Amino acid sequence: MTAPIKLLVAEDEPPQRAALEALLRELWPEAELCASCEDGLAALEAFERERPDVVFLDLRMPGLGGLDVARAIAGAAHVVFVTAHDDAAIAAFEQGAVDYVLKPVGRERLARTITRLRDRLHAAPPAGLDALVRRLRDELAPRGGALRWITATVRDAVKLYPIDDILAFQAQDKYTRALTASDEALIRTSLRELVGQLDPDVFWHVHRSVIVRATAIDTVRRDELDGCRLTLKGRPDVLPLSSAFYHRIRAL
Repeated sequence: MTAPIKLLVAEDEPPQRAALEALLRELWPEAELCASCEDGLAALEAFERERPDVVFLDLRMPGLGGLDVARAIAGAAHVVFVTAHDDAAIAAFEQGAVDYVLKPVGRERLARTITRLRDRLHAAPPAGLDALVRRLRDELAPRGGALRWITATVRDAVKLYPIDDILAFQAQDKYTRALTASDEALIRTSLRELVGQLDPDVFWHVHRSVIVRATAIDTVRRDELDGCRLTLKGRPDVLPLSSAFYHRIRAL
């Protein structure tokens, strides 16, 4: 008996995620939905655990978006992007070796995608997604640019930090801890709100509670008891790192 095709869905809006999963169960009943994820980091962790054959990725998710996940798993699964209508982005998809479906996901369009996937599953997934990822990043870049300043509380004062000084952010109770080379402060913005305002090529969402400047990472370690950890250049802090991101960093 052959193993069922395994599917992973990553979509940060619960109603849209539920609707897509319901259609997949209806139109591809022989496939197994092995993971349902609300963000890219959860998708990477689930991918490492479940090793699905096909992943459906929302392009825009907090932290790691669909493009980041696709690049991390390129060559290991077939990728379908789920996207709002964007003519330029669609042109890029049509020149790449992946498929896409538009929101709201329609039954007929998803059925065509499933037919294509069934035909492709006997072949190896495409490995070269870097050029497509770069083009889509340019097409989908938010207008107005990324966050430039952080207003934070330091003891009984309020300070203004340029984003270039920030090495990492860490969730702490109802606040977020911001770390610089010589200071730290608390900001009222949640990590989930913050991650959507940061440049994902500069700041990596490496754990549910941690965002770190990529160039500030000093070491990464894996301990069988304590999990994965990272240290920052010039600071004594030891921060948690997801196992999925540990493997991604090790592979660079």
